[in-house]
Amino acid sequence: MIVVFRPIFLKNYVGLSLWPLIILKADALRKDAVLINHERIHLRQQQELLILPFYILYFTEWLVRMLIYRDAYKAYKNLSFEREAYEQESKLDYLQNRKPFAFIKYL
Repeated sequence: MIVVFRPIFLKNYVGLSLWPLIILKADALRKDAVLINHERIHLRQQQELLILPFYILYFTEWLVRMLIYRDAYKAYKNLSFEREAYEQESKLDYLQNRKPFAFIKYL
């Protein structure tokens, strides 16, 4: 389900996946197929990790990458979950062919 809720977004972010929702910054973004696919990849990651462990791993990996890069945005861009989603977001049929736990190869 896709919902629009602008107040939770920082200036550079436009979408967020919180199982089972895709939350967008603006209604017009509903038509952005690449963004929606990116967020759906995150929903699949969350689902296969049984949701709560996904958030624990995401935050833990972000902390480790913060120690490495000392830059929040660079840490975010180098998370395995984000690297998979960004690399595959323009392949709109990716989720039909994606193997379980595909994010592991991006660690």
